[in-house]
Amino acid sequence: MRRVIRFHDLRREDVGLVGGKNASLGELITALGPAGVRVPDGFATTADAYRELVTTGGLRELIAVQVDRLHGGTPLSEVGAAIRSAVLAAPLPPALEHEVVEAYGRLSHETGRQDPDVAVRSSATAEDLPEASFAGQQETFLNVRGATALLEACRRCYASLFTDRAIDYRERMGFDHLSLALSVGIQSMVRSDLAGAGVIFTLDTESGFPGVVVVSAAWGLGETVVSGQVDPDEYTVFKPLLKDHRLDPVLNVRLGAKRCKAVYDDRGSTRTVDTDADEQARRVLGLGDIRTLAEWAVAVEEHYGCPMDLEWAKDGISGELYLVQARPETVQSRSGGGVLRRFRLTGTGERLVDGIAVGEAIGAGPVCALAEPVGLERFPQGAVLVTEITDPDWEPLMKRASAIVTDHGGRTSHAAIVSRELGVPAVVGTGSATAVLADGQVVTVSCAEGADGHVYGGPVPFEATETDLGSLPATRTKVMLNLADPGAAFRWWRLPADGVGLARTEFVVAHQARVHPMALVHPERLSAEDRRLVDELTYGYPDRTEYFVDRLAHGVARIAAPRWPDPVVVRTSDFKTNEYARLVGGTAFEPVEANPMIGWRGASRYYDPGYREGFALECRALRQARDERGLTNIVVMIPFCRTPQEADQVLAVMADNGLTRGANGLRVYVMAEIPANILLAGQFAERFDGFSIGSNDLTQLTLGVDRDSARLAHLFDERDPAVTRSIESLVATAHAAGRHVGLCGQRPSNDPDFTRFLVQAGVDSISVTPDSFAAVKRAVAAAEAAA
Repeated sequence: MRRVIRFHDLRREDVGLVGGKNASLGELITALGPAGVRVPDGFATTADAYRELVTTGGLRELIAVQVDRLHGGTPLSEVGAAIRSAVLAAPLPPALEHEVVEAYGRLSHETGRQDPDVAVRSSATAEDLPEASFAGQQETFLNVRGATALLEACRRCYASLFTDRAIDYRERMGFDHLSLALSVGIQSMVRSDLAGAGVIFTLDTESGFPGVVVVSAAWGLGETVVSGQVDPDEYTVFKPLLKDHRLDPVLNVRLGAKRCKAVYDDRGSTRTVDTDADEQARRVLGLGDIRTLAEWAVAVEEHYGCPMDLEWAKDGISGELYLVQARPETVQSRSGGGVLRRFRLTGTGERLVDGIAVGEAIGAGPVCALAEPVGLERFPQGAVLVTEITDPDWEPLMKRASAIVTDHGGRTSHAAIVSRELGVPAVVGTGSATAVLADGQVVTVSCAEGADGHVYGGPVPFEATETDLGSLPATRTKVMLNLADPGAAFRWWRLPADGVGLARTEFVVAHQARVHPMALVHPERLSAEDRRLVDELTYGYPDRTEYFVDRLAHGVARIAAPRWPDPVVVRTSDFKTNEYARLVGGTAFEPVEANPMIGWRGASRYYDPGYREGFALECRALRQARDERGLTNIVVMIPFCRTPQEADQVLAVMADNGLTRGANGLRVYVMAEIPANILLAGQFAERFDGFSIGSNDLTQLTLGVDRDSARLAHLFDERDPAVTRSIESLVATAHAAGRHVGLCGQRPSNDPDFTRFLVQAGVDSISVTPDSFAAVKRAVAAAEAAA
């Protein structure tokens, strides 16, 4: 009988012998170690060793009796406690004890350390299969030292096969308790208590977008990330450009609170301590480490042929990175990609708390606020579970919930992982849900509005729709998307769109940067309060302008990446002066205008001394996204450009800031939203590579109708002959000059007749909101068929 096997002697097909976790460690060491992927060495006990323990100790019969009692109605807690007590009381077979101690001695010799500290992890023989994951169901023990402590940890791992949460999970998944076995993995510890650790997914866990690697990182041992105790940093890395080392592949950086960390306890095991202010504000990983982990993750994914869920650790003594676990990702890999199901709020409510959205659904019900797990009879079916943090003991309640809300945790916390698997919407890391949400209060939990999740008071109406992507027709006219929120960009990657026809930078500036760019260039002009707010927002940036550039570059990159290599048309900022003034520090730089709609906006700002330095920051951000991150599918679009001479001035300012039309494939479009753009289309075509019709402003300015006036609403009509003839004229002139013409207004989304007109007029593309994409795509196909 093989009771103990070194990781070096294991392969991925040995799941039945040592469980998925240990088989994967062996596979990583043997198959990817030569390519530079580092994995701590160790050994594993076998399933045969477990069966020997169960058989010789009389445990098998006891387990069978207890499972029968469970099926007969005995409470789960009573059954689990009885089995665990019996396993802990049973002596380990002497041969197993001898082989474990002997293997531990070899590890001591190879590492050059007496009584080396090891991690002792459980690995069930059906664990980490693509169709199911037992992650977190059994126990892990860290910083175990000495043979006696190691044997005790092994015994406790065996007992953890029958924790209440593990029994409940197997009941739900239909696994036979007696057919399973458990292997114990003993692995050299990485001193990440002196550095950091975390989790890696080789896709976006919320949308399933496969083009990214998402790295979560926190200070100390990784158990705080996996358990959800800490809100970690999150780094999103773009796979297609990862191999080009001239580029920075990090699309987005989200700094977590990281308020605590797990470290070694001098008496053995581990303890949790608070982090200091510097650790909370500082990134755990630099670009070099992020790239290394992402490259390793892609190599593992390519080797396994499926999306992967990995754990990593950095040694604070040597500075080296390691992968410490690998398993197939089991949620998005099981979801079908042919049908796009989307939720949408159709009403409004008071926003009570915000956090990280997990999943893309909406749930509602009465709050059941709990400090610890309770019996199922005390948790109503369909209630909203509100608690500080969850662990596997909560799972019987979580599967009864309509939604889950936690104070703590990130996207890789226990609450996030399990809610994804159950298909239950969750908002994690709110910080204050247990204090704000009252027991019995009816709330609506929305994860359908991007990366941020929101909890609203009351039963807010919502709807769910399904789109069969395979049924959408092909069209000659390109159908593109209008997007603004980078946090929602990944949600729509499955839509067969031809790119993004309008990406609005205003959303990124208002919601992610929040500061007027000129306030970062000239802080001396700010009030004391605005200066304080700017200092708070830009903490950690010695050069405050880099804060704005980073935020805008990351936001634009996140929108552009899911559509790579299709074009993504990014419009430079088009706030009106009253909207700019609402940004932090904005009042110091914005005039009060009687009619901001036709005032100092768009192109006229970019070369003006009052905003030129702010526009330079926008240019730096776009150059960073295109040239440093490699997203050369970004097309820059200039709004509200009144004259050809103004176009020349704007293009000159762009060139001064590293955005030269034609350089590195840069195309520059202009919005066609002013009658002058139509009348002088030939001259604008000499300066720009394409036009995008802004039908709202074009209609307003052609008909002289305030688009916001309810009294004049009956006159505001994009199908008025004055407007449609302008569009037809523009298309003819632009095409004669070899220029692209698209339309990015709202009208095609709800007017098939207008869509038909656009197709007949010969526009090259129509850009619409994602929720109307399918309807417009079908309307375009019908119009093309009738032409």
